[in-house]
Amino acid sequence: QVQLVESGGGVVQAGGSLRLSCVASVGSVALNVMGWGRQAPGKQREVVATVRRSGETYYAPSVRGRFSVSRVTDKNAVDLEMNSLEPEDTAVYFCYVDQYGNPYWGQGTQVTVAS
Repeated sequence: QVQLVESGGGVVQAGGSLRLSCVASVGSVALNVMGWGRQAPGKQREVVATVRRSGETYYAPSVRGRFSVSRVTDKNAVDLEMNSLEPEDTAVYFCYVDQYGNPYWGQGTQVTVAS
């Protein structure tokens, strides 16, 4: 079982920045893919950024160039640096793990971007 604990989030003005952090409680297990997803009101949850153990990253087109995902592999931790935030980025952000086809999600943290 993978338990994910997120921190960060809050309210920021449009154009501002926020940093989200997540730590996975899995003991000595090496996690494959870690990242972040989000769910805005009335919309489906989407994965916005991931990073593999190899370092390969993925970004959704809506956040590419503004968000940066990074992980500390030996600590099973992953961060999301969000810059140039827009009101459309307002959502609940979830830490995400894909352990070889098995997805896990954190409880979520609210990010609100005020215009």
